[in-house]
Amino acid sequence: MAKAKPFIKWVGGKGQLIEQLEALLPADFSERENVTYIEPFVGGGAMLFYMLQTYPNIKSAVINDINPDLTLCYQVVRDNPTELIQSLNAIQSDYYALRTEEERKMYFLQQRERFNSKSLNEIDNTTLFFFLNRTCFNGLYRVNKSGKFNVPFGKYTTPTICDSATIYTDSKLLQKVDIMTGDFEQTFAKIEGNTFFYFDPPYRPLSNTSSFNDYTKEDFNDNAQIRLKLFCDRLNENGINFMLSNSDCLGKDGTDRFFDDLFIDYSIERVWASRNVNAIASKRGKLTEIVVNNYHNRYLF
Repeated sequence: MAKAKPFIKWVGGKGQLIEQLEALLPADFSERENVTYIEPFVGGGAMLFYMLQTYPNIKSAVINDINPDLTLCYQVVRDNPTELIQSLNAIQSDYYALRTEEERKMYFLQQRERFNSKSLNEIDNTTLFFFLNRTCFNGLYRVNKSGKFNVPFGKYTTPTICDSATIYTDSKLLQKVDIMTGDFEQTFAKIEGNTFFYFDPPYRPLSNTSSFNDYTKEDFNDNAQIRLKLFCDRLNENGINFMLSNSDCLGKDGTDRFFDDLFIDYSIERVWASRNVNAIASKRGKLTEIVVNNYHNRYLF
């Protein structure tokens, strides 16, 4: 059987950090019974799929995202994998049949316009989400202030648009997942028994010209980061364990203490991650990211 993994590309995805994040889980996590696992910012779902495969003591999971096209993808993969695969195979065949880069670009722009029309049924909308994710530049998902997807063509000749094995495997795991769309705070109502939260919010930009939070037309600014911290306080007051990852402002130049000051009452650890989304090769490379939790002793980098 294929291994479950994200069915889409996602900037800031946690695939490369899974081992480091697992090492920072509560030491007794595998011994806890009937765990409810909650991700209020699911994104590509690398951590979700890893946790569901690795820990059978997770009896149920809840995922949420403010991006309705993304959460619709999860719903369709969970509930209609066969129909989705048929649709993806059809658009993949059409794309592969195009002979020139110009033809592929024109086809891409036509499908992007269809997607932005917001007039499609669930299968077609999800099919185009997959298609654009696999054929746009660098697999980015970015929208303008009007909520229109605006990433340019990626010049790929034969990208894998339909990965049937992954879709079927992910679909089986998603059967015990409740899928929500909206603000992260609504997930508080889903706490049940032994609950664990993992937060992977839109990253705070490391410079004035970089941004990792253009996934929706709404900004996830510093006020939103502070609101998330207050939500974590609420969990802590109720005895709920959480882990949160974000960009490391202190690691940028040693002067920006935004997160260190914001989460001063919690454990803050740092892990190494690669950033490969910058168009300028010299600005790519390894950077530290922070991991915050409320169950370890504070660790200073």
